[in-house]
Amino acid sequence: MDQYDVVVIGAGPAGLFCALQAGMPGHRILLLEKNKKPGEKLLLSGSGQCNITHDGEIREFLSHYGDQGNQVKPALFGFSNRDLIAFFNEHGLPLISENNDKVFPQTRRSADVLSLLVHECRERGVILKCNEPVHRVNRTTQGFEITSTDASYNGRMVVITTGGMSYPQTGSTGDGYRFSEALGQPLIRTAPALTPLKIRNYPFSALSGISFESMRFTIWRSGIKIADRKGDVLFTHTGLSGPGILDASRNIQAEDEIRLSFVGPLKREEFAADLKKRAEENRNWQLGTLLAAYPIPERLNRKLLLLSKIPPDLKCAHFSTLQRSKLIANCTEFSLIVSELGGFSIAMATRGGVALDGLNMKTMESRIIPGLYFAGEVLDIDGDTGGYNLQAAFSTGFLAAQNIIKNWKIG
Repeated sequence: MDQYDVVVIGAGPAGLFCALQAGMPGHRILLLEKNKKPGEKLLLSGSGQCNITHDGEIREFLSHYGDQGNQVKPALFGFSNRDLIAFFNEHGLPLISENNDKVFPQTRRSADVLSLLVHECRERGVILKCNEPVHRVNRTTQGFEITSTDASYNGRMVVITTGGMSYPQTGSTGDGYRFSEALGQPLIRTAPALTPLKIRNYPFSALSGISFESMRFTIWRSGIKIADRKGDVLFTHTGLSGPGILDASRNIQAEDEIRLSFVGPLKREEFAADLKKRAEENRNWQLGTLLAAYPIPERLNRKLLLLSKIPPDLKCAHFSTLQRSKLIANCTEFSLIVSELGGFSIAMATRGGVALDGLNMKTMESRIIPGLYFAGEVLDIDGDTGGYNLQAAFSTGFLAAQNIIKNWKIG
């Protein structure tokens, strides 16, 4: 049975980066991957362009991980977005920041990011074995026994970086949760994250593709408002998507109500006063013309009038108080009921996973089992869109590697 100092299970961004960072002369590191090639999910990142991180101050990242921001703080501060950008720049793959502060490789190719990580692993002596699914991880007196389809390996330390359950076609099928449970590591129930919403009796199917920048919307549950949000929203054939909806989805459940505002920064009272004033000043205008004065796409303009049961050619002079009240409600708080959230096949990330209170988050080592580490999406960490999840993967992988190296030096 082959003996290794570290066995890393899962060759995604967290696993590749942890392995290459831990690579040191005199130490044997094995990286096992179930797929025929490493980094299958990484290749899909940013629609193949790889939104690798976000620009700005690292402290601002903490608010983009839901309730887990403070937990992931040691990893983010230990290896920040600036450190990640510097790493790729120094290794010949410059990164660039877009106007929305998303950071991409200058080549706009996820494949180039993956190629660099694999190259650095090989340069540092990491042994990468693909097409070798791991079935079991058992503790031994010397560390761990890792059993794959083809062989068994002994490792003094193990790092589980198998990802979550989103995009299962890329191999993310929850293997790490199964290993963790068998070892006695506590888990948090998983669910899709960064996922679109399906809407019951959805009225905007014909308007699929219309998007709204910085739309204001609220989330209601059992008649109680639970969140005020603002972000980019996209109409799909079956419901809502776009970064604003995806980021909010971690706090949304089936049967929740989403209320959309189509009138930009105007609040309901402001829009109501402005609409009344314009209608009184332009009594011969048609309602369709009046509504066109607001930042509402023309096709949506017509749909909102139809849903408000107002003829588009109705003159403002005949615009009743009841009609105005209905139109104001539809323009500023259009109500949609969530029937279900998109499943793991279309979700960009996984909510839940390996419980963070079972880990020392300053080292990524298990509090229960010495020598057992975790990094990446297998953890109960899900960030917003915009590069936050990849940054967390690199940062937690780096932190685990640094502690492994520290233990070697002490030993």
